Amino acid sequence: MLAAAQNGSEDDFAILWRDVNPSLLRYLRVVAPDHAEDIAAEAWVQVIRGLPRFSGDESAWRAWLFTNARRRMLDQARTRKRHPAEPLDSLRAADVPRSPDAAQTAMDNLATSSALAVLTRLPGQQAEVILLRVVAGLDTETVANMLGKSPGAIRVLAHRGLKRLQALLSGAGVTP
Repeated sequence: MLAAAQNGSEDDFAILWRDVNPSLLRYLRVVAPDHAEDIAAEAWVQVIRGLPRFSGDESAWRAWLFTNARRRMLDQARTRKRHPAEPLDSLRAADVPRSPDAAQTAMDNLATSSALAVLTRLPGQQAEVILLRVVAGLDTETVANMLGKSPGAIRVLAHRGLKRLQALLSGAGVTP
């Protein structure tokens, strides 16, 4: 069954998944109770990517899966430690940003068709990124994949485009 799954048999992979996933989730619910499902999903993605290159029997495969899940758990714990989440209800009023978000300002100003025409005055890539990010509501990763660029490049294009759009709209007498 493992060999068939390695050769691309979805049915055999589904059998392996149904056999092992409950145990994997039980393990993760003990060691990482708040993130068990996310970690399991990430581990399965890694398993799917590496399955054709895996060598060993079913016992070794189970060990590989659980090792993979443990590594994902450790990666996630390191990320959470470096970037701790703070509940929004614990923020003081003084900590809340006072200036409007450039994206929200742009959206408010793009409410009319004449304001949309201003987008044509932006460089092509900036206009496309703003349309995909702000108007279509796509995330940075998706836009980066669509345009064949890095997420950082997309963020830079969006930032520059929104700033330029804000300047164009201010110059046209439209105030944010």
